[in-house]
Amino acid sequence: AATLLAYAGLKRLDMEEHITKIIEIDDMIPAVAQGAIGIACREGDEPMQKYLAGLNHEETRIAVVCERAFLAALDGSCRTPIAGYCCKDADGQLSFRGLVATTDGKETMSISRTAEWSEESAIKVGTECGAELKAKARPGFFMW
Repeated sequence: AATLLAYAGLKRLDMEEHITKIIEIDDMIPAVAQGAIGIACREGDEPMQKYLAGLNHEETRIAVVCERAFLAALDGSCRTPIAGYCCKDADGQLSFRGLVATTDGKETMSISRTAEWSEESAIKVGTECGAELKAKARPGFFMW
């Protein structure tokens, strides 16, 4: 038996000595937009939009755009077994890895792609990767 806890939570509680393993991205792709904080704002509220713009982390925003495009292409939600991780790699390129599983976890399909780092590429990569997995899946794979 095991318990999976967030590193940040254990650090905040000053309990880092209890950490026995940090799970790397190569071992487990996180859920789409895992760890990103989203903030909504009223349309047309320019003073608030200006204020919130200072809180934006553009690299994270573009990564989340890619991951959410992947999720949307698969008709997924926070309740579907879909993982996606996008980041800017060491060469400044967009690097995406995605995975989808059957609800029982017995079957998985994965995909990866690199592209130019831009919002347009992020949308394209996420959408195309989702569509590609959807096209490759056996009938009934996506029975959410």
